[in-house]
Amino acid sequence: MSLLNVEGLYKTYGEKTLFDHISFHIEPKERIGLIGPNGTGKSTLLKVIAGLESFEEGDITKAGTLDIEFLEQDPEMSGDETILDYIFSGTAPMIQTMKAYEKALADLEHDPQNEAKQEALMRMQNKMDQDDAWDANLSAKTILTKLGVKDVSRSVHALSGGQKKRVAIAKNLIQPAGLLILDEPTNHLDNATIEWLEGYLSQYSGAVILVTHDRYFLNRVANRIYELNQGQLYTYKGNYEVFLEKRAEREAEAQVKETKRQNLLRRELAWLRRGAKARTTKQKARIGRVEELKDQKGPDAKGELDFAIGSHRLGKQVIEAEEISITFAGQTLVDQFSDLVVPGDRIGFIGPNGVGKTTLLNCLAGKIEPTNGQLTIGQTVRIGYYTQDHNEMNEELNIIDYIKETAEIVKTADGVIVTAEQMLERFLFPRSMQRTFIRKLSGGERRRLYLLKVLMEEPNVLFLDEPTNDLDTETLSILEDYLEQFPGVVITVSHDRYFLDRVVHRLLVFEGNGRISHFQGAYSDYMEQEKEQKRTETKPAEKQVEAAPKKRKKLSYKDQLEWDGIEDRIQALEDKHQQLEASIAEAGSDFGKIQELMDKQKAVAEELEQAMDRWTELSMMIEELESNEK
Repeated sequence: MSLLNVEGLYKTYGEKTLFDHISFHIEPKERIGLIGPNGTGKSTLLKVIAGLESFEEGDITKAGTLDIEFLEQDPEMSGDETILDYIFSGTAPMIQTMKAYEKALADLEHDPQNEAKQEALMRMQNKMDQDDAWDANLSAKTILTKLGVKDVSRSVHALSGGQKKRVAIAKNLIQPAGLLILDEPTNHLDNATIEWLEGYLSQYSGAVILVTHDRYFLNRVANRIYELNQGQLYTYKGNYEVFLEKRAEREAEAQVKETKRQNLLRRELAWLRRGAKARTTKQKARIGRVEELKDQKGPDAKGELDFAIGSHRLGKQVIEAEEISITFAGQTLVDQFSDLVVPGDRIGFIGPNGVGKTTLLNCLAGKIEPTNGQLTIGQTVRIGYYTQDHNEMNEELNIIDYIKETAEIVKTADGVIVTAEQMLERFLFPRSMQRTFIRKLSGGERRRLYLLKVLMEEPNVLFLDEPTNDLDTETLSILEDYLEQFPGVVITVSHDRYFLDRVVHRLLVFEGNGRISHFQGAYSDYMEQEKEQKRTETKPAEKQVEAAPKKRKKLSYKDQLEWDGIEDRIQALEDKHQQLEASIAEAGSDFGKIQELMDKQKAVAEELEQAMDRWTELSMMIEELESNEK
């Protein structure tokens, strides 16, 4: 039975039809990726499914009492509540029990000698036993840890945009739901967290529908793709890779039909122009058929850049950083960093949030001064800077006038003139839309327009700070094609692994505490090296039997021994965790003993989590060995 059925959904926004009587259904365990150009109504469709927006026609039916959790693109939080209050704000009895237990535990940690608080914790431990909530609580803590949410007593008002997104994701994953709706869940997440979220969603017990620009994420999570375009919804069974193949087939078929329509239209017009008077009745019928053919709409031309846009001449000296350090509020974000940027460089900045990537980008762009060290920028360098938080646009301007403020024409590398109108068309703004006021654009459309404005400056050094956030996959393909042909230097901060693989040739890896390491190669190469290094660190030092490396055919003796016993070890740890729970319950009012048992329980929980991680690592190694044998 379907979890949710949508029939004949129709909704407009001004003169634009977002959903033209579309129908679809969501089945249990489905992982649906919703894609389409910015401004087509993806976020609106998610809100309609969640019951947060109305529609003009159609019907939506849910199976029984379907619980829905919805992650907004920019979560709104009340300034008065703590992270704990927000995360456990659901009405489910188990959620309320977990919230009360965590609050009692936090209260006792702040005042461990308070007998009233000790008794309150005892009551909540009994309640956790009654509701069988310990496993759910352990899962919740794992989610919070993986998402980097540590102090749940903090006010949500003090959180940054990225921190709010992480807290909101944690809430959505912890709350029980049959349908999980996620709008751009990977925005503001670092690469390690995104990879963890991929694995979590793949094992999620309910159905998932999400909007994301992260194509690797789509490929690894989704088992069905919905494409929303020009008011129509196209469905594809499979992941993003399958979708690309099937869409290409659909577009080829549409193009064949359009060619036939155009040929028929030409023949009919030629017949009419001969003007056979003796066949007046037939002529009227054919005039009607011609008008019908003219009214039929063919497939829209896809935006693409089939030429290399020129840029200002770039000399041999681009940017050189010598022993640069940057300190803010006593914190060292960059410590004695040196690098030489040369013509043709494609550099990606990667690392966790808050370690100084944007700060160094601003420094290299000359926007801020380093605390120590020397920065040299070549005289011919002309920087185009696409920032995360671009300046507010004049909403009273229309699209074409906004672009023409920068340039009315650009030249290709071959000297051919391309107009602002033509560039807008290539960036998915057709002529019919170019007089639209900026105030009517969606957030993603505005970012696409701002991106084009930066490119129209004809820079020879491009700085891109998280350029893939809020852009649709089609725009990203256009941007990647542009950068492939761009003759200058590209330096980008990005968490989009697909984008990094396509665009950059070397990486600056931000490790924290001001440390930045260099890696020559694409992002996937770097991740493969990191995984290999971790595998090596877990193995004992072994004598090299042969100089030439061989493809491993089986686990090492020690790994095999560990694999043979790891499930028993995990079971033993789980049993020990439950025994400690029982001991805590039996301890009565002996709070000294309770504290001792709780410390032991915490250590066992940590050991259990490490064992689970090791089991995952070993199982991946076995899968790799099995695939090598095939």
